[in-house]
Order: sequence, then C-alpha cells, then structure tokens
Amino acid sequence: MEEVQIISTCLVEATSNESIFDKNTPKVSKIDMTPWDLRFLLHDTIQKGLLFCKPKEEIIPKSSFIEHLKKSLSSTLHFFPPLSGRFSTVKNANDTVSFFINCNNAGVEFTHAVSPKLTVSTILDSTHVPLIVHHLFPLNKVRNFECVTKPLFGVQVTELVDGYFIGCSMSHSLADGTCFWHFLNSWSEISRGYEVISKFPVLQRYFPEKMNLPIHLPLKLDDEKLFEVFEVPTLMERIFHLSKESIAKLKAKANYEMGVKSISSLQAYLAHLWRSVTRCRNLDAKEEVIINLIIGARSRLNPPLPEGYFGNAIHAKQVKTTAEELLENGLGWAAMQMNKTVISQNSDEVVKMYKGCSEEWDGK
Repeated sequence: MEEVQIISTCLVEATSNESIFDKNTPKVSKIDMTPWDLRFLLHDTIQKGLLFCKPKEEIIPKSSFIEHLKKSLSSTLHFFPPLSGRFSTVKNANDTVSFFINCNNAGVEFTHAVSPKLTVSTILDSTHVPLIVHHLFPLNKVRNFECVTKPLFGVQVTELVDGYFIGCSMSHSLADGTCFWHFLNSWSEISRGYEVISKFPVLQRYFPEKMNLPIHLPLKLDDEKLFEVFEVPTLMERIFHLSKESIAKLKAKANYEMGVKSISSLQAYLAHLWRSVTRCRNLDAKEEVIINLIIGARSRLNPPLPEGYFGNAIHAKQVKTTAEELLENGLGWAAMQMNKTVISQNSDEVVKMYKGCSEEWDGK
C-alpha cells in the first residue's frame, strides 16, 4: 500500500479581523445541544473528501497553496464559531452529565501530507475503495464524545502524484451532512476571494417549548468501557456506479407497478438495493428484514427550521417486512413502503420522536 507521509499538523483558529466581518458574524459563546445532537455522542465522526487534479501549469507554489487554504479556512471559521470550539461537560447532582458546545476558538486540526505514489486514477478507477483512502482523512476513529479534548473539525490536505485530496472530518454531534456541505461551500467561496459568505449559519438550536435544559445524560465519562475500541476486520468496500438512465428506469418501473408518481429516485434505488441484498442472503422466508431510513426534519417542522440551521436535524425510521414479502411483491411495493414511511413524518411525528429521545434520557 502506498504510504501517506505527514508533513505538518497544526491548529487553525478563526480569524479575528472584525473590521471585515463584524456586521454579519454570529456572536455566540455557548450552545446547548439537542436530542438530535446527543444521539451521536458514541458514534464516529462524519467524513467528506474532495479530489482535485493538479493544473497543468502550477499557478502558485505548493507552500503558498497550503498557506492559502489555511488562511481561507481561518476566515471561514469566523462565520462558524462552533467548528473551532470544543464540547464541554457539566456534572449534575443526579449523577448525570450535560454537554454543550463551547465556542472558545480552540482551533480545527489542519494536516499537510503527501502520498508520493498515489494517483488520482488509482482512487477513481478502482473497483474497490483503495485501503489508503482511509488514511487521507484526519481524526480517524475519534468518537464524538471525545471532542471535549479533541478538535470538532479536521482537515487533511494530501498531495498526490497528479492531484490533491482534501479530507475533512467533523463531529456528528456538532452537525449533520447538510451543515457539512454548507461549511465546505462557504470555505470555497472565501477561498475564491469572497469576503462574505452567501448563506450565514443559524446557530440557535431548535428546542420545543417547556423543555428542560440542559439535557441530562446517564453517561459516565470516566467509564473505561467508553474508550474500548472495537476492531473491525479489514473489509473491502465495493463501488457501484449507476447511470442517470438506470436510475430513471428504476424510478419509472417502481411508479408504474404501483400506479403512482410519488416514488422518488432514491426510494426506487434503495428498494432495488434492499431486494438485491436480501435475495443474495438466502434467508428463511419468514425472517424479518429491515432497512433504516434517515429522515430530514428541516422542512417537516411547522414552522420549518430556518435556512442555514446549523446543527443536526435528522432521525432514523425503520421499514420492516419479511424476506418472502419483500421479494414476492416487487420493486414498486418495496419502494412504496419507504415512501409511506417518509410521508408519515410530518411535524407532529418529528416533534414526537425528538421529545421521546429527551424523555428517555431524563428517565421520564
């Protein structure tokens, strides 16, 4: 396996150039965490990677390129104070602990690395994900509750033979994938020369009325079991590319079979995948099979969350059936079960799921 060599690692803090940003910069020092946020404390970080080919002609020297990324990252962090902070905890009298986001500008981790034998085509053209790809991300195997002392966000810029890989890791208890891309798009704007981002984050968390804050968790941070690492055997990850035309055919087939037009491309694709995997497993006909759907809550609440809401706003719902029922009823039927589950998640259901998590933790 090609090596990844670390050149340098540092902490990048948010810029303090108030003369540019003071009119539009969120002023916040502490953010309480919602049930959506706290559910991910024992999970790993979420990771996104961006792969670029090197330009044919070097526009700026390599060292200047890295410094440019650090500087633009620092400027972007000014608009997103939670990212450069840390989690903080408070021990409560009832032997519980409460978490909050401390916007203390402790900094995000920035790593400059090089992989002298790895090419862009090795990553893009491989049938399986090359094992080295996992080494192109920072904060690997860091679980979200550890971000009391570890950075909430990390960047690793790795120079390849003919390109650059920018791997980013973010605590999932800080925010979800929608926020992740919001930040990356904002960083891109600042990197291209903009002084102000086009969409500002809304840092105020969503809490229904009459909710006790902060939320108390029956979690002991000094429990050694929390830090036990479950070593997963090395598995090969397979990449499947489905064309736009293939997805369109799946969607058309699913809707035709059910006589509707409401089944989405994603639901049709997931139904196809669910049925294919179930068929390959050769399960007993009556054995239960389950697929977990991630439901976004932003537009489902009434009123909906504001555009730019920065935090988690998702929950999971299960669709259950038997292997026999799934395989005998066809693609459209499987997709329709997901469709019905998603449609059922209205504002009342979202709030019910949200409050249920909090009440469960508080022992109510």
